[in-house]
Amino acid sequence: MTISSILNDLVFVLIGVVMFSIALVAVGRAMPGNLWKQALDGQNLHAAILLAGIALALGWIIAAAVH
Repeated sequence: MTISSILNDLVFVLIGVVMFSIALVAVGRAMPGNLWKQALDGQNLHAAILLAGIALALGWIIAAAVH
């Protein structure tokens, strides 16, 4: 592995993380009510499962797009 390929991978990882963060915040704001508050403060298991599913789905989509 060369330095340029490692740097290339790091750039794509950074792009993927930024895209994932933006998409997760956008989906969280599109939901009715405050989903984050329900999952964290209210300890609502269903809200936490919904957030985890969104996170997994967005991660897979972004990984497929970057790959």
